[in-house]
Amino acid sequence: METQKHFKYVMLLLILFFSEGMHSQNTDWNQDLKVYASQLEEKHIDVYNTISKKKFQKEISRIQMLSETTTDFKVIVELMKLTRQIGDGHTAVSLRNFDTHRFPFEVKNIENEWRIVKISKPHEKLLKNSLVAIDGIPINEVIEKVSEVAQFVENEYSQVIRTADYSTISELLYTLSITKKKNLAEFTFLDEKHQKTKVILEALNEELISNDTEFVALQISVPEIIKPKNSMFSYLWYAPVEGTKAVYIQFNSYPSFEDMQLFGEDLVGYISHNNIQQVIIDMRNNGGGDLYVGVVLAYALNLADSIDWKHGVYAMTSGKTFSAATSNTALYKRLLNAKVVGQPTGSNPTGYQDMDQFELPNSKLVITYSKRLFRLSDTKTQGVVPDIVVKYHWSDYAQGNDTILQWVLNDIKKND
Repeated sequence: METQKHFKYVMLLLILFFSEGMHSQNTDWNQDLKVYASQLEEKHIDVYNTISKKKFQKEISRIQMLSETTTDFKVIVELMKLTRQIGDGHTAVSLRNFDTHRFPFEVKNIENEWRIVKISKPHEKLLKNSLVAIDGIPINEVIEKVSEVAQFVENEYSQVIRTADYSTISELLYTLSITKKKNLAEFTFLDEKHQKTKVILEALNEELISNDTEFVALQISVPEIIKPKNSMFSYLWYAPVEGTKAVYIQFNSYPSFEDMQLFGEDLVGYISHNNIQQVIIDMRNNGGGDLYVGVVLAYALNLADSIDWKHGVYAMTSGKTFSAATSNTALYKRLLNAKVVGQPTGSNPTGYQDMDQFELPNSKLVITYSKRLFRLSDTKTQGVVPDIVVKYHWSDYAQGNDTILQWVLNDIKKND
């Protein structure tokens, strides 16, 4: 009987040992690290602009030695830390080919609270709560650890956005010793009445997380703007602003060059036919694409003579505005005399951009890098700083009210 118990105990330890990935068994990190270093040195426009070659090579050697005795994901985390030292938001370790899991909620930092803005339906009552701890570790400590490894970070504003995104990846939290188990953790939430709730949640694979029908989320809007049902794209559309002579353009992602030409023609036709005088270009949720496609939109708008070109163009930004979206915001300010409203952008208008990628042969990790140096401002800044800084207010956000867009509408109505 004791022998059977001992056998079962040993087997349980072995199962836990291998299921938690205690050793790197299959990946030839020696080859991958050589490819990582050589390809970045060859392809990146200036890989040693913030980290010396000597320090970079020393870190590669350290990670190579570590890879012989640790888990694959620990090696990945160390690569993420090293890649952050290259210093631009387009050079990163992408986890797209790695089978990661996420805990079933999203957080957003609003007024210094990490608010639950999306969560799986079984836990709907936790929507709008603040996340205050993970496995007993205070959220500020969690954020500090995750922020050191979050990728695609270029300044303090994108760091907040990316940290929120990476803070639900279970493998990352486990490797950083935040959670005690890889795909299971206890989360502590605080409601509006300052009552704490502790819930044990299981991480789900990315496919399940991407199924929006299984989640509830906060949505913000203004009653004056309704998305048209027959828009050309779900991510790029325009609509009238009720009670004004303004048009609102939601620009969340980039179509092809040809499709933007068609969109621009349709938009200018609408502006001319309806004598539109103000234009709002909402870039707050645009993570980037082809900046030259964004210039096509500027070209099209420039053909509309009815627009109040002195006071009537607005570009809205946030920390999520990144890459080409940042560049286009800077260009809209110059080309369209746009007033920038909202929060500073998550990337810098002058800096290393134009992202490309390569894949490591064994781990299949995708490494992205910058190919070009863009100079869209006279000085190097930490993002495009809005002419009018407007922050989200939780009291509005929780009720579905868009504080920033409402400011723009109030400004338009005030100046009519």
